[in-house]
Amino acid sequence: MKKFERLNVIMRYINNRSRFTIAEIMQEFNISRSTAIRDIREIEAMGMPLVAEVGRNGGYDVMNNATLPSVRFTDNEVKALFIAFMATRNRQLPYLRSRQSLAEKLLGLISENQQNDIIFLNKILLFEGTNPHNPDLLELTDLPHPILEKLIRALLEDRFLLITVKEEHAVRSRQICLLHLYNEKSNWLLEGYDLQEDRKRIFSVDEIIDVKTGLPEKRIGMKKVSEKLGGQKRKINLCLALGPAAVAQFKKYHPFGMSISFTDPFQSTAVLKDFIDIQDAEKLDDLINWLLFLGRDLKIQEAPDEVLERIQERLTSYFPT
Repeated sequence: MKKFERLNVIMRYINNRSRFTIAEIMQEFNISRSTAIRDIREIEAMGMPLVAEVGRNGGYDVMNNATLPSVRFTDNEVKALFIAFMATRNRQLPYLRSRQSLAEKLLGLISENQQNDIIFLNKILLFEGTNPHNPDLLELTDLPHPILEKLIRALLEDRFLLITVKEEHAVRSRQICLLHLYNEKSNWLLEGYDLQEDRKRIFSVDEIIDVKTGLPEKRIGMKKVSEKLGGQKRKINLCLALGPAAVAQFKKYHPFGMSISFTDPFQSTAVLKDFIDIQDAEKLDDLINWLLFLGRDLKIQEAPDEVLERIQERLTSYFPT
């Protein structure tokens, strides 16, 4: 990293804190003590108001209302920003309805040479879901369910929500504490602790009709929710050993909440231990599909008999005798 780039980043690092030490700067930016001190002095000379405190535990206090210079992007930062933006085409993401307006504003922040590079990259880079004959064409699936943005606005106010959900040809209200909101296989899902049923549940955002905040009669602390969830952990019944090819497949896609533990320093082999609810037919089908997706470099060390039988049935249907 060039010196002017480092100074710019250090200034923003400092501006986001009320206090810092030279040791923290050394560790964060991997620089020597003399370089850190010299950089801090140059930043002070630029006008950033810092107050030094001497002593064993001394450091720097950052005065309020510090004003930083306007943001300047390096060539690589500009490319990284626009490539990430381009990669979101045909992805159901909230707040991206005005893509053209966002792109024009971002282009207005950079130089003409940088604009030319971005326009060229836009022509040659194609991401999954992009129409190669018309890269600017957005599919209808690009827009997320309208309730998604409303849901996000609500959870920013309060994680305790009242959601109205379509369930088995009926409409029901659920009082939940939101745990996660995530996207899996192009579907947005809400993971929450159901305060009425006293258990963790997953709802499809597409099935949520309305969402409201404010549940004083059912409110409990997040610590209590964590304790309840901890008490509901079930015995592990799935144990997998993954070779290099299976690890690579796992990185491409894995169900939400599943994680692996690497078993070698090069992170080429791993084990996975989890609980599988065999009573949920839909999730069981998804699991079978995913296990087959992992490929031959997978060893099933432990699994419910139902899982093994379903895998055998699937393979038999592929290769009938």
